[in-house]
Amino acid sequence: MKALKEEIQTHLEEEILPFWMRLIDETNGGFFGEVDYDLTVNKEADKGGIATARFLWTFSSAYRVTKNPLYKTHATHLYKFLRDKLYDKEYKGIYWLVDYEGKPKDTRKHVYAQSFAVYALSEYYRITKDQEALDLALEIFYLIEEKGYDKTNQAYMEEFDRKWAPTPNEMLSENGLVADITMNTHIHVLEAYTNLYKANPTEYLKKSLITLIEVHYEKIYNKDTKFLGVFFDKNWNVLVDMKSFGHDIEASWLLDEAIKVLGIKNAAYDKMVIDIAYNIAGYAMQKDGSLINEEVGTELDKTRIWWVQAEAMVGYLNAYMHTKDPRFEVLIKNLWEYTKENIVDKREMGEWFWSVEPDGRPTKRSIGEPWKTSYHNGRFCLEFIERVDNK
Repeated sequence: MKALKEEIQTHLEEEILPFWMRLIDETNGGFFGEVDYDLTVNKEADKGGIATARFLWTFSSAYRVTKNPLYKTHATHLYKFLRDKLYDKEYKGIYWLVDYEGKPKDTRKHVYAQSFAVYALSEYYRITKDQEALDLALEIFYLIEEKGYDKTNQAYMEEFDRKWAPTPNEMLSENGLVADITMNTHIHVLEAYTNLYKANPTEYLKKSLITLIEVHYEKIYNKDTKFLGVFFDKNWNVLVDMKSFGHDIEASWLLDEAIKVLGIKNAAYDKMVIDIAYNIAGYAMQKDGSLINEEVGTELDKTRIWWVQAEAMVGYLNAYMHTKDPRFEVLIKNLWEYTKENIVDKREMGEWFWSVEPDGRPTKRSIGEPWKTSYHNGRFCLEFIERVDNK
C-alpha cells in the first residue's frame, strides 16, 4: 500500500494540482470556469459557488497535508474570491453562480452549495487560523440551521431564492421528479459539519452531527438492501427505485469519518459503514476493475464516471482499514489501474475525463466546469496520503 500511496501522491502533485493551478484568474479572481473537452480554457465562463468552494477545500487540504506553500497561496486567492464575490453580503449565503468577473448571475441559494462553503472555509481556517474565515463558516452553518433545516422531520431542505424563500429543488433533482429531500445534500451537510467540528468543536454542532448520523441510519439507509435511498418527499418516502453506487460508497466513509471524529461507539453504525462497502463491492464492481454509475428500476447505467472511481477507492481503503479484508486491497488496486488506463487523460496538459462510456470511449464533456473540479480526485489522493502515512 505504501508504494501505491507514493504513486498516487506523485499523480496529485505532478498532474492533478498543476492542471487546476493553470486556471488561476489573476484579473478577476478565482479560477477560470471552464476547460472544454479539447482542453481549451474559456476565460469568460461562469464561475460556480460549489466549484470555487471545492477548489478552496482542495488547495487548503493539499497545503495541510504536504506543506507546499504554493498550495496555500492558491487557497488564499480562492478564499478572497469566495468571500468577496460569491458571498451575498445582503441576504447571506453563497450564490449558485457568478459570471467570469464575479458579478452575481444565478443568485439561488442551495443548502448543498452552502455546505461546500462551510467545508472549504473550515479547511482554510485549519491551515491559516484566520478568524475571519472561521466566522464566515460559522455564519453559514447557522444560516443552514436557521433557514435550511426542517426540525419537524429532521431533514435539510434543498433550494431557495436569493432572499431564502423556498423554491422547487431543480438543481439536485433528476429522473423527471422534483425531490423535497435528497441523500446527496445530506451526505454533504454531514461532510461539511464534520470538517467544521475538526476546526471548531462546539456542543451545538455536535448535536447537529449526531442527529445527522441518526437520520442517515434511520431514514436514508435501507437496512434490508444495504443501499441508500436517493430522492424523498417531505415525509421521507422514497420517490424512485434508484441506487447510486458512487454516492453509497462515498457515504460509507463520510459517515465513518463523522462517527470517528465524534468518538461515537455504536456497533450498528459501524456495521452500516462496512455493509455498504461490501454491498457495493458485490453488486456494482465490474470485471475490468471499475465501478459503474447507478441503477434506476432495472436499468443499469454502466458509465464509468470520474468521481465514482475516486470515491470508491477511498471507501474501500476505509473498509480495508476496518476489516483488513484483502478483498478491499484488490479492489483498490484494480480501480486505480482502471482509472490510470481509462479515466486519466493522457493528452498533454490533460487531467481526468468526466467519464468513460460503456463502449470504452471517453465522454466528450468539459474537463473543468461548475460540477467538475479538483475535489473528488484530489481528495482521493489526499486521503490516501494521510491514511497510509498514519496507519
